[in-house]
Amino acid sequence: MTPDEERELREQLARLQQEHRDLDAAIAALQASPGSDIIQVQRLKKRKLQLRDRITFIEDQLTPDIIA
Repeated sequence: MTPDEERELREQLARLQQEHRDLDAAIAALQASPGSDIIQVQRLKKRKLQLRDRITFIEDQLTPDIIA
């Protein structure tokens, strides 16, 4: 992996982590409000899980393989 590719992955990782935190806050706010849209909350949770999967994938790419 070239330094440029690694930098791009790290930038993408930072953006995804921020979006994940934002979704967490949005979900908490929706759940705290009376009469919240359950379908909307479920969609946000699903998006959050997709982000977590993508974050994990990128973190795995950035972690060097070490043979024990």
